[in-house]
Amino acid sequence: MERDDRKMRKMPADQFPVIFIFVFILGLLTYIHGIGGFAEAGGTDLNRQVRGGEEITLKTPTGNIHGTLQVPETARKYPVVLIIAGSGPTDRDGNSPLLLGRNDSLKMIALGLQENGIASVRYDKRGIAGSSDAMAGKTEADLRFDDYVDDAVAWVEDLQKDSRFSHVIILGHSEGALIGTAAANKTPGLSGIISISGAGRPAYDLITEQLSNEEKEIRDEACKILNELREGRLIGEIRPELMPLFRPSVQPYLISWFKYNPVDEIRNLDIPLLILHGTTDIQVNVEDAKLLKDANQDARLKIIDGMNHVLKSVSLDPQENLAAYSDPSLPLAPGFLKEIVSFIRSCTTKRL
Repeated sequence: MERDDRKMRKMPADQFPVIFIFVFILGLLTYIHGIGGFAEAGGTDLNRQVRGGEEITLKTPTGNIHGTLQVPETARKYPVVLIIAGSGPTDRDGNSPLLLGRNDSLKMIALGLQENGIASVRYDKRGIAGSSDAMAGKTEADLRFDDYVDDAVAWVEDLQKDSRFSHVIILGHSEGALIGTAAANKTPGLSGIISISGAGRPAYDLITEQLSNEEKEIRDEACKILNELREGRLIGEIRPELMPLFRPSVQPYLISWFKYNPVDEIRNLDIPLLILHGTTDIQVNVEDAKLLKDANQDARLKIIDGMNHVLKSVSLDPQENLAAYSDPSLPLAPGFLKEIVSFIRSCTTKRL
């Protein structure tokens, strides 16, 4: 699936949100682990040094996963936050080759934490940008959602062994929120978890919703396929219109993904939890954040007024909102980083 930027610019404004969200779902599946030529196009330069940032590597049996470690300038021990990016070919900085430019949202979080005495590790998920070699021995048909969860668990275990760090916290954005909460349920000793712009419904519900504007024949066929995949059954024949989403090689991944319900993962957590969401997020509804909160009454829920999916302060106007996805000059939404720092300090102070 190739992006036609000229068509995107000519689309009526009222069509932007639905089409854009669906493109991101397709982006996850069509460009999964860098397939389609984007493995090196995520905007990640492994040799860069950003305010003391240094390359850090997680070694796995199928290749190395690369990230950036940001540490504060202090001799004392400090908390470290594992930052997990969202779906598709989104890299460690929050950028994607599906977009016309950078937004640097996750990089901004890391630098903001560093300025507040908190370390962080943000990484390219396996097969994305600098971690393209982490698919050694794996094909698209071999990849599972569990691989992302297991990678996050391995990162946490490595950070827990590092004597520089006093506490380990997970921060997941968008799909990274689901990866993070699933990993937290498999990793003892975490001090807290932060879910940002995370869905409150399983992936098959989100896909069904995004297909709601398709022709009835396409929609009905897609629902039949989704029901089969939810039951763990592969589909042999797929009509051409649905091949990008349900091609045979990606079906095993979908089956593994559909087994994870964000509400169940949140409900099972017994550590401090912060849920953050923005009112101008056109990809994930605020109601999803409320579903997560309802599943875990001990969680802290904070709705950031005017914050969109890439954590910038913009209106719901489609043109303005989407422009923020490719504008690194926009800072993080006011109050957003303050909520994160306050939460980290509260849950780590209790565990000194």
